[in-house]
Amino acid sequence: MILKSLALQQLDTVLGPWRSLPSSRPTGGWLRAIREALGMTTRQLAKKIGVTQSAVVDTERTEAKCDITLATLQRYAAALDCELRYALVPKRPLQEMVEERAERIARDQVSRVRHSMALEDQQTDQEHLEREVADLRRRLLEGKRSRLWQ
Repeated sequence: MILKSLALQQLDTVLGPWRSLPSSRPTGGWLRAIREALGMTTRQLAKKIGVTQSAVVDTERTEAKCDITLATLQRYAAALDCELRYALVPKRPLQEMVEERAERIARDQVSRVRHSMALEDQQTDQEHLEREVADLRRRLLEGKRSRLWQ
């Protein structure tokens, strides 16, 4: 459990700054924006990469439509003296996502049991319910995380 939490914390630490970056990209794509900012023509970039000018235009169009492969983007980035950085950026911290999921599962399971007990006129008080939810949540978080996503 400690190792799993450590990996989760490390990812949250690494990805945290990415969450604060703007997620927009230039309308024509990054390749075209950087090439134009450098004052480089499509013909000049084509020569640098070893492709035709029309291949550069097609690649820029493909990237703008989000249809480009990472390998192609990497090759063009290198030709533009850029570094390709690729990341999946969670919308909120991973730890928060895991804890929220465990809470939701615990509440659902305890609510089902509570409903059955209420039908049998054996309903418990709110304080008991919250203790049961907290206990189940803790056990879910200590167990295999894959169980949270079944």
